Amino acid sequence: MARARPVPPTLVDALWPAAGASRALRAVLLALLGSALLTVSAKVQVPFYPVPMTLQTLVVLLLGLALGWRLAFATVLLYLAQGAAGLPVFAGTPEKGIGLAYLLGPTGGYLIGFAFAAAVAGWIAGHRRDILALVAAVLAGTATIYVFGLPWLATLVGVQQAIVLGLVPFLLGDLVKAALAVALGIAGGELVRRLQP
Repeated sequence: MARARPVPPTLVDALWPAAGASRALRAVLLALLGSALLTVSAKVQVPFYPVPMTLQTLVVLLLGLALGWRLAFATVLLYLAQGAAGLPVFAGTPEKGIGLAYLLGPTGGYLIGFAFAAAVAGWIAGHRRDILALVAAVLAGTATIYVFGLPWLATLVGVQQAIVLGLVPFLLGDLVKAALAVALGIAGGELVRRLQP
């Protein structure tokens, strides 16, 4: 009978091992740090063709790879809760509105998709740390954002416009961010291997 492959530790587990009560405190601190990182990534715009891109999807994917699916999901939910409560954490806030009104706008589906994308990427990468698993994790996470975002946008502008406005302009940028996430995931995996006894 084949022996089950041990689950590889996440980057955070390797860098900051914790157990018992300190594990809960670590989770809270990491969720707060992750939501702050998401906020910064939403405010940074990188000039890109055909539209400027933020670094949010990159950070979402990296949270999944580094934290594991449960903590990454909780971290993005915290970020969304902060935005729903009226904190200016989303891209374009407060100029384009804040709170639930912003979440119910055209980008609301993509924002909800962030939580599930982090979970999907973290879940896939949590089973294996080789390059194929990282590529699958990052591509599945990216696709998950569109699975939530495009139908939401389509209810507001129609299917054809949703594809024209909410998919096509972002594909190239998302592929660049996916490649960067894979590269950083490989580097993180190598660091985990070096830190293991």
